[in-house]
Amino acid sequence: MHAGLAAVAMPAPALRAADTLDVVATTGMIADAARYILGDAGSVRALMGPGVDPHSFRQTRSDIVAMTRADLILWHGLYLEAQMEEFLLNLARSRKVVAVAEALDRERLLGHADYDGRFDPHVWMAPAIWTEVVAAIADALQSARPDLAPTFEARTQDYRATVARLHDYAQSVLATVPESARVLVTAHDAFSYFGRAYGLEVLGIQGISTESEAGLNRIRQLVDILVERGIGAVFVETSVSDRNMRALIEGAAASSHEVRIGGELYSDAMGEPGTYEGTYPGMIDHNVTTITRALGGDAPERGMDGNLAAAG
Repeated sequence: MHAGLAAVAMPAPALRAADTLDVVATTGMIADAARYILGDAGSVRALMGPGVDPHSFRQTRSDIVAMTRADLILWHGLYLEAQMEEFLLNLARSRKVVAVAEALDRERLLGHADYDGRFDPHVWMAPAIWTEVVAAIADALQSARPDLAPTFEARTQDYRATVARLHDYAQSVLATVPESARVLVTAHDAFSYFGRAYGLEVLGIQGISTESEAGLNRIRQLVDILVERGIGAVFVETSVSDRNMRALIEGAAASSHEVRIGGELYSDAMGEPGTYEGTYPGMIDHNVTTITRALGGDAPERGMDGNLAAAG
């Protein structure tokens, strides 16, 4: 059973092996939703595992084979998989390929000064938006197997209910962070949707793509902000090198201001497979709980339902 989700009352009908769906998803977040909705009606392979940066990811030969053999390929879109986009668009001429985040209303999306003509793709950071992407994932699965639509719908509603609970939990605990501490400093600008949803100012060393360079001027600028505003905690990410963050901390120390690592956040990839943090609910629960506690708010150490790994 999916960690953090209740069992679904309506089980998927028994299928012959030949009838099962073979699904490939680019990111772990997409794969997590698809895997839950699909249940035992097929299998889902995620191309990008823990610690993988989707902005720079390039498909391997085995990835190409898996996608050309799959019944359905689910990718994010919004230029997240920048190095794969041309391949995926070409593959769509011969296979069922769906960019699930492209279904979002453009009014829900954020632009970026350094990303002319494109949107910030990190929509999974806001559960209230991600639930709409989950619906698009479900639509793609139902289109592939319309005979299983009632089963997929029941499982989708269950998954989306957990995503809604994540949003409620995040609203509740992040509201306890003191006003003066509501600043989230991260390795790259992946948390803008999160900040907008929960009232935090977000400052990334790099832009929304990790392909962008973090110049010395940006690091100096952030050091000045840390010192002037007395910000005491910054956050590293599992899929981004901490080199720039260490430079930021050292720069603040040179100005006699102590800054600590508030924790490691999941930004572009989830945790290890088989763990709660290796699911979308666990990823967001971890981030919300870690940020809240590091910034002086009140959240249970083990998260929303007590499923997070113990600290240390």
